[in-house]
Amino acid sequence: MARKPRRAALTTVFALSLGALSLTGCTSDDDQLAYQTNYANHQPLRVTGYPTAGGLRTVQQIVWHLADRDADALAALHTEDGDASSTARAWIKAYSKDAQGQVTADFLDEGSVRQEVVLHFAESHRTQEITVRINNETWGVILDSPDPAAESP
Repeated sequence: MARKPRRAALTTVFALSLGALSLTGCTSDDDQLAYQTNYANHQPLRVTGYPTAGGLRTVQQIVWHLADRDADALAALHTEDGDASSTARAWIKAYSKDAQGQVTADFLDEGSVRQEVVLHFAESHRTQEITVRINNETWGVILDSPDPAAESP
């Protein structure tokens, strides 16, 4: 008889676990799942300063797209008018290898609608300043020509 209460307890734990999985699955949309997958598949981004949630997420995506050499996804984050495909390819050429290593994002100023961020690539000791901002209620980046600079000591 001692086994029945234990079996009942295990059954309850198993049922609660399945319920938690079901609830998690119901609240998770494709975008969130893609974000979680990318987060798990890339090195953690080191952060300094005070990023907003949207700004941080955008910078993470920039670094991930660079590391994955995904110029189309990087260009899709561009907030300005015009085609950013050639600029995104230039960014891939300049930073794809560096983005696979340790990257620090230094969020410089208040970021309610726009924020200046300096990316520090540990492997090459280079930096790149970027501007992330809200455009039509969605965070993105102003993709200018890459300007790799040596990191100052």
